[in-house]
Amino acid sequence: MAARSATLPLDDDVAAAIDDAMRRSGQSFEETVNRSLRAGLRLQPPPFKVQARDLGARPGLNFDKVAELLDELEGPGHR
Repeated sequence: MAARSATLPLDDDVAAAIDDAMRRSGQSFEETVNRSLRAGLRLQPPPFKVQARDLGARPGLNFDKVAELLDELEGPGHR
C-alpha cells in the first residue's frame, strides 16, 4: 500500500503531546504520529501472551508457602 500524505490541523494539546513523544522516543514526526494513530486505532499487533502449561507438579504440594515447599522438595538444608 502506498503512503498517503495529508494536511491536518492539530489542536495545541495534541501537538504538544506529539512533540513530547518525539523527544522521548527520538523518532521523527511521521513515525510518532503513525505509532500514535496505530495505538489509538488499535492497529498494533496484539500484546504477547504467555501460554500456560501443566508442569506436572506432584499432587498435594502447597504453593502458597514457598519455604515449606522447598523444604519438602529439596530437604531442610536447602538454605
